[in-house]
Amino acid sequence: AGTLGACMASTVPASEWRGYGRRVPDPIRADSVPILPAATVMLVRDGASGLEVFMLQRTHSASFARGQFVFPGGKVDDLDHADSLDAVTDGDDASVSARMGMPEGGLAWVVAAVRECFEEAGVLLARPAGGDAPIVFDEADDERFEAHRRAVHAGDRSLASVCAEESLRILADRVLLVAHWVTPAGERKRFDTRIFLTTAPDGQAPLHDDVETIASLWVRPPDALEMWRAGELQMFPPTVAALRFLEPHATVDDALTAGAAVGVPPVIVPKMIVDDTGRVAGVRLPGDPDYDDTPGPEFVLV
Repeated sequence: AGTLGACMASTVPASEWRGYGRRVPDPIRADSVPILPAATVMLVRDGASGLEVFMLQRTHSASFARGQFVFPGGKVDDLDHADSLDAVTDGDDASVSARMGMPEGGLAWVVAAVRECFEEAGVLLARPAGGDAPIVFDEADDERFEAHRRAVHAGDRSLASVCAEESLRILADRVLLVAHWVTPAGERKRFDTRIFLTTAPDGQAPLHDDVETIASLWVRPPDALEMWRAGELQMFPPTVAALRFLEPHATVDDALTAGAAVGVPPVIVPKMIVDDTGRVAGVRLPGDPDYDDTPGPEFVLV
């Protein structure tokens, strides 16, 4: 099955990562930028012409990844570590962490992926406490769960409280870890991001939130990659790698089998190649020639 890192070509041109300029006027040391935990999830379904994945376009005013096409995701919050989640989650922290190759705290990444999916796409990866299938939103539920979505997004309530009120359990055991990327040094914002894969619930219709995201689509991975190559979709290399991971798989079952086979993915930490003028000339990935000898930038770059 391989990992997402293996799906990337060798040295990534700067044009495929970001449009970097020169060093900022008041230099910020690259090693002073905190690396924040983050999670993203690929929702997949069987479409009429094969496997499809749900993607969102971030607003052009975003402080990070503006205009980029992404999967639902975001930072891991303090509430994603809450003890109250144990009562509303399939799988505890110990079992989820072991599956992710972590001593502890792995459940928070999964919960963050589920929470961000609910906030950004309106899809809640949870099941009724008395059933096995994911929750179905009927017309009577839509308004109530939209209110829950807005409240969680605003930070007015936690996902755990929503699940407790609605007698739901988060499907943490059905969310598969398939990749692990860390933003390269030199960025103003850096994230330690785990990428997950799961089946989109049949009884829910994802849609962008019109706040952090302004457009959404279901797309076959080969088509998304073709649009990226044509310049129609802007995507970071981890997103491109994720699509390449899905590309060979014709069905959701095939993709999930491949995802389960990944096990604990290696951490992929790209390194920027900086020329004599301080401009980024490309990005190297683990396994590329000279990766170990690439020092990366000393300061944050525009």
